[in-house]
Amino acid sequence: MRDMVEIGMGRTARRTYELDDVDIVPSRRTRSSKQVSLGWQLDAYRFEIPLVTHPTDALVSPKMAVELGRLGGLGVINGEGLWARHADVEAKIEQLVDLAEQGRYEHAVAFLQQLHAAPLQPDLLAAAVAEVRAAGVTVSVRVSPQNARLFTPGLVQAGIDLLVVHGTIISAEHVGDGEPLNLKTFIAELDVPVVAGGVSDHRTALHLMRTGAAGVIVGYGSFPGATTTGEVLGIGVPMATAIADAAAARRDYLDETGGRYVHVIADGDIATSGHLAKAIACGADAAMLGVPLAVAEEAPGRGWYWPSAAAHPSVPRGSLLQVEDLSLDFEGAPGEQLSRPSLERVLFGPSDDPFGSLNLVGGLRRSMAKAGYSDLKEFQKVGLSVRA
Repeated sequence: MRDMVEIGMGRTARRTYELDDVDIVPSRRTRSSKQVSLGWQLDAYRFEIPLVTHPTDALVSPKMAVELGRLGGLGVINGEGLWARHADVEAKIEQLVDLAEQGRYEHAVAFLQQLHAAPLQPDLLAAAVAEVRAAGVTVSVRVSPQNARLFTPGLVQAGIDLLVVHGTIISAEHVGDGEPLNLKTFIAELDVPVVAGGVSDHRTALHLMRTGAAGVIVGYGSFPGATTTGEVLGIGVPMATAIADAAAARRDYLDETGGRYVHVIADGDIATSGHLAKAIACGADAAMLGVPLAVAEEAPGRGWYWPSAAAHPSVPRGSLLQVEDLSLDFEGAPGEQLSRPSLERVLFGPSDDPFGSLNLVGGLRRSMAKAGYSDLKEFQKVGLSVRA
């Protein structure tokens, strides 16, 4: 039974839980972490680690997408971002970061909006897709629900493997100024698998699964200091509960269809390997990460992070967050400048950080081993406790 509380006369609300509110409870024999598999398959594409990138220009350049693909994950390029609008993205990001480093955060957001006001150039996005495809890794691009119908044909022609239809909160049918986007019809007409989100409840997750989506994103990339959707819209997604609800929808849809499995991808409040393990334990098949990967030297944001929603032309829902001091690799004599760790080190270590911001994959692998589970789907059955 759902835990309902009265918040006033005649008004009740459901009690929900964040990832920090729950803990994994090992109850089986332990095993060697070498006996743990982190592989998963989304439609026809297999990945060796359950990590997907949040589609923001702060994190994903074609180079970053290639490197993450090489390491076993999936990089998602923002198809409506800077790589589709400017030929000199690195220079534009340098200007943006300079504003942030001066503490001029409102000016930085305004400049980001200005950059996104430039017209989309299909040739630039096609070139970015071609660069990732030439490296032999899976190519994925994000579009918004509002623009999915307009941009997708060009992306398919450019050679994408996976399409991500992604917004703060989306539904199976988006009603706009023109013809509504019916995701069921839209997906049925495509030759590439679609991942859609974000959602925060069982009903919406189930509706999206019924559209034929290969995966459903839970959450909207929330992270303290970077995402301001709660402040701007009053919307919050308690990730532990949201993931568990989406996992229940996945189970219901599996029974409803007689065996069609839709992957649940958690997008929000994951900062450490412990959070990653809890997200999987709550029922996620993979995690969409932003801030934890932005510290990597390959990330174009130069140690700064902003979500894709920060560039909204009229209602921005994010700011620039400096993340380079969360996990730094010091090499050299005293007084020399600290350098950011490589993406490979962020994912696989070695780590000298006792709080879980480095070796994310190693931390997840060891958590599964300590609990006695050998693969991701089995680990979704691990015991959980709620903190008082």
